[in-house]
Amino acid sequence: MSASLDPAAPAHSARQELRTTGRLALPLVLAHVSTGLVGFVDNVIAGHHGTATLAAVTIGTALLWLPMMVPIGTLISLTASVSELDGARRRDEIAPLFRQALWLALGLGAVLFAFLSLAPLALTPMGIAPEIVPGGTAFLHGIRWGVPALTLYFCMRYLSEGMHWTLPTMLIGFGGLLVLGPLGYVLAFGKLGLPERGAGGLGIASACMMWLQALTYAVYLARSRRFRPLGLFARFDPPRRAPIAQLLRTGLPIGVTVLMEGSLFIVTALLIARLGSVPAAAHQIAINVAALCFMVPMGVAEATTVRVGHALGARDAHGVGRAARAGYVIVLGTQVLSASCLLIGHDWVVSLYTADAAVAAIAGGLLLMAAAFQFPDGLQVLSAGALRGLKDTRVPMWLAAVSYWGLGMPLGAGLGLGLGWGPKGMWLGLTLGLTAAAVLLGLRLRRTRLRLLRTL
Repeated sequence: MSASLDPAAPAHSARQELRTTGRLALPLVLAHVSTGLVGFVDNVIAGHHGTATLAAVTIGTALLWLPMMVPIGTLISLTASVSELDGARRRDEIAPLFRQALWLALGLGAVLFAFLSLAPLALTPMGIAPEIVPGGTAFLHGIRWGVPALTLYFCMRYLSEGMHWTLPTMLIGFGGLLVLGPLGYVLAFGKLGLPERGAGGLGIASACMMWLQALTYAVYLARSRRFRPLGLFARFDPPRRAPIAQLLRTGLPIGVTVLMEGSLFIVTALLIARLGSVPAAAHQIAINVAALCFMVPMGVAEATTVRVGHALGARDAHGVGRAARAGYVIVLGTQVLSASCLLIGHDWVVSLYTADAAVAAIAGGLLLMAAAFQFPDGLQVLSAGALRGLKDTRVPMWLAAVSYWGLGMPLGAGLGLGLGWGPKGMWLGLTLGLTAAAVLLGLRLRRTRLRLLRTL
């Protein structure tokens, strides 16, 4: 019998696990909020510069973050690997793995740089208005220079999170906003004697912020007492096929899963846009609010990945269960709060976005539906996070594909467009898709955990 299954072995209590997961999750939630605020800052500056600039930044941001979901999801496999090594007391293996992950991050950054260099050629064939194309092109050509820094930043961030240290992610995230705001304003409007660059200036400012964040994280990891014993930058390692392939085998299904979920909402927005400007505006308001609410369970899910991975490395099958249960308890609490706020304050929230009565009426109804899917949305992302901690990523990828694109999207399109239910029909399809994902991923987690109880 392993020590972890010995009844006499010291147990990590459920209350302790809740506190540990909560401490890990809070900075991650705030870090996700800071990431969301990057788009907010860009949009505010662009909106004051001009309508065409705002449209250009909106298009450019979508073309950046949709493909960016793949490298972000792929690199998150480092979190589970590092946490497992830490739990197994094999810390001497963390630095070599991290250096290989840096090569993977550079490679993914190079691929995305090439994509953003070519993406502007597709703006006109996509039917983007001619007055928007120059600004969208300038934004993408500016921000592409920051993409390698962004992938390196996420690599370092996931290393730190895998070691149970999430505070730097929050601080560096909000620190980047302090740079982006003034620099974006100066470059967009041409202040301090610089030429006015509009959307292109915001792209350059975002790239500068990304490099500053990456360099700050690198300096911190190199000089911090917490990480100095690991020797993360102690030597130069050339890229090696085996560890990079292992990271890809674990991480690429995560990246694809994240892409499928993110593209689900983007395609939904494009389909709703066919119904007219009022439904499209209402959907944009509701999805913006829903995305902000989603930052909370996402942060908890990432903390659960760390805790589950740590328990797996320690060969503590019961610890895996405690970590998952703690995540579920926290997420249920946060989702009760967000659902209650949406139910009670949906009209007030909508009033912050628009004074248009027609838009507000539709958006308010959509926020009521958003309140309903807070629970399945939170539960499915938490289950996915726990499964990542167990390095179970391929089957969850297919379960997500069936839920989102085999059920949610066809139902939403059929109800919203086929039967004429409009945005509410589309959102009902999304809700059912998320519910299916929550059930299937929850069952998968239960099966995987029971198998661990038999094998560890």
